[in-house]
Amino acid sequence: MADFARAGGTHAILVHSPDPSVPIAGPGDLRSSYDVTLRLADAVNASGTAKVFAAVGPYPVLLIGLAEKHGLKRGVELMKEGMEAAQRLVLDGRAVALGEIGRPHFPVDEEVWAASNEVLAYGMELAREASCPVILHTESATPEVMAELAAMADRAGLPRGKVVKHYSPPLVSRDENSGLVPSVLASRDAVRTALSKGDRFLMETDFLDDPSRPGAVMNINTVPKRTRAFLEAGTMSEESAWRIHKELPEKVYGIEIEAR
Repeated sequence: MADFARAGGTHAILVHSPDPSVPIAGPGDLRSSYDVTLRLADAVNASGTAKVFAAVGPYPVLLIGLAEKHGLKRGVELMKEGMEAAQRLVLDGRAVALGEIGRPHFPVDEEVWAASNEVLAYGMELAREASCPVILHTESATPEVMAELAAMADRAGLPRGKVVKHYSPPLVSRDENSGLVPSVLASRDAVRTALSKGDRFLMETDFLDDPSRPGAVMNINTVPKRTRAFLEAGTMSEESAWRIHKELPEKVYGIEIEAR
């Protein structure tokens, strides 16, 4: 996070991704995997370099391996148990969102697809109970996909403004995102296109911190550096920067972003 802070970054959402050190094979493994993310968040916050808020949840693709090991029915049960463990961490104040949850981003058979949607719907229901957002990992977003996910949120009773579509293209207009919150990858073209439509979007890098893939997908310092460059060029107004980096994340995640 030192690079992030040096570039002007102050706050970030640290989203859970399964850690290879904790193989997911049974009900307790997901909770142990979340602990890796929570320890990282605690370490960053203790360092004082930046403030991070954690999001935890069962990564959607895990269902495939669990189904192969335990059968699809038991795999769904384990994913739901992992979702419940994530909800408890939100209720305990250790995390601010369920994420990344969702469904595979590649073709799977109909049974796995239906089961993934069942787990996702359950996660949305738990998020409604906890009054927290969800961060969705799904197939590539289109207006049609956004509308489908919005309808799913409606059935769960989860406000559409509490549904963040991770790795979203610049679907900023209401008719494109159906009221969901696009988290736009911070490439120059994507942010420029997003700004041409409005400023109701978040910015992300999907940074993995994988030693075998340094800098993938984008370095974590990209968001503050890109924001500063757009401000200096007049492409982004100070008002839009305020809405993107303070007002909207505070509203979506129920957090406070302090000036630094």
